[in-house]
Amino acid sequence: MGNPKAFLTINRREAGYRPLQERVHDFAEVERVLSIEERRLQASRCMDCGVPFCHWACPLGNRQSEWQDLAWRGRWKEAYEVLTQTCDFPEFTGRVCPALCEKSCVLKQFDQPVTIRENEVAIVEMAFSEGYVIPRVPKRRTGKRVAVIGSGPAGLAMANCLNQYGHSVTVFEKDSYVGGLLRLGIPDFKLNKGIVQRRIDLMAAEGIDFRPNTWVGKDISTEELLNKYDALCVAIGASVPRDLMVEGRDLQGIYFALDFLKQQNRVLAGEDIPLQARINACGKKVLVIGGGDTGSDCVGTAIRQGAVEVTQIEIMPKPPVEYNPATPWPMYPKILKISSSHEEGCVRRWNLDTVRFIGEEGRVVGAEVELVEWTQDAEGHWSMTRTGRKEVIEADLILLSMGFLHVCSNDVVRELNLALDARKNILADNNSACSLEKVFAAGDAAHGASLVVRAIASGRKAAEDINRMLQ
Repeated sequence: MGNPKAFLTINRREAGYRPLQERVHDFAEVERVLSIEERRLQASRCMDCGVPFCHWACPLGNRQSEWQDLAWRGRWKEAYEVLTQTCDFPEFTGRVCPALCEKSCVLKQFDQPVTIRENEVAIVEMAFSEGYVIPRVPKRRTGKRVAVIGSGPAGLAMANCLNQYGHSVTVFEKDSYVGGLLRLGIPDFKLNKGIVQRRIDLMAAEGIDFRPNTWVGKDISTEELLNKYDALCVAIGASVPRDLMVEGRDLQGIYFALDFLKQQNRVLAGEDIPLQARINACGKKVLVIGGGDTGSDCVGTAIRQGAVEVTQIEIMPKPPVEYNPATPWPMYPKILKISSSHEEGCVRRWNLDTVRFIGEEGRVVGAEVELVEWTQDAEGHWSMTRTGRKEVIEADLILLSMGFLHVCSNDVVRELNLALDARKNILADNNSACSLEKVFAAGDAAHGASLVVRAIASGRKAAEDINRMLQ
């Protein structure tokens, strides 16, 4: 702890966002960066607490106080080495993680938590710019081969760890792009895809074999994989979206949020998608149903496409604005979250249930919604009551962003005949093992839709379990 009084004399300072009127006209990352000296000062605010709640809150168990102190001292290479001992991809988590660690920082009690997330990405970007990040090719190979199905954060973390253990790893991805939701699901204005490709190239240089455009179960059978590889891990995510089966659902102009976001990422990647096949918000009134991060991403994307009006509705009540007694520190606070996309121009409403979609000549023109009320009993269970007060929200484009249910029982799950749990995700035990011998599962496919940081943690855990089995 180089400066024991920094938290008293230096206020929290975030880099902030690019000017609104500038950023809404492009898909470049919205976050700005502080100078190196300013970033060092922010890192110096870490108090090196006796009980590091930031470490406790992080699914990866990052040692924040250690690399904060090294960054403050300007020892960036050492800071990067400590950081990557627990986090495979700090350039991802430093950009898209909701920073569970910051919400548990002791200084959060005074609304002045250390800028841990921004410090994290500053360390890894400094490492790349200074040439500290070089391919780490294992000095010895074990002769064991592992197949990883899916190249999202869990699959990539697993492949990275297994490769460093010395096993030969092949990653199968059904899409033409490697990276899963990191590559196609998250907008460029939050995570530039050059950052993702930079990491993929590094992993390939370290010996990992990536096989895009390879759909396991169609292009290659699971039987062939089981015969060729010593272990197989399924990390295909939880891709089944929650639908809204009400009257008018079959009208044109209603799409799942991820279909909208994926297509925009493909367009930015240079794919030639015919105009008539594009989901375009230009000149339209857009209604986003669902109040989570994916819904926020839809808001920002629709604004950049030129939507004339964007409304986001949520069936649940509006969260408290600054403090929620139900989630006190050091818990992650369930309070109102205002993203950069919301700041760009969006009407947000709560307690609205969609009753039906309204159409003209086969196309959607609006949604009828009903105001609902929520009450909580003594045991904390919520119940919904309809008020009968209905209205119509005009919309030419409606995006369903109500979360994801479970893993898709596609060719992989069906061919392997894997057992599923009560939520229809792949059933895996405490050792990440599935119902079929030498088959493992990790990430959202096993645990349900969650955060990138949790997917990485799950991938690391599965890699450890597979390595133990192979030994």
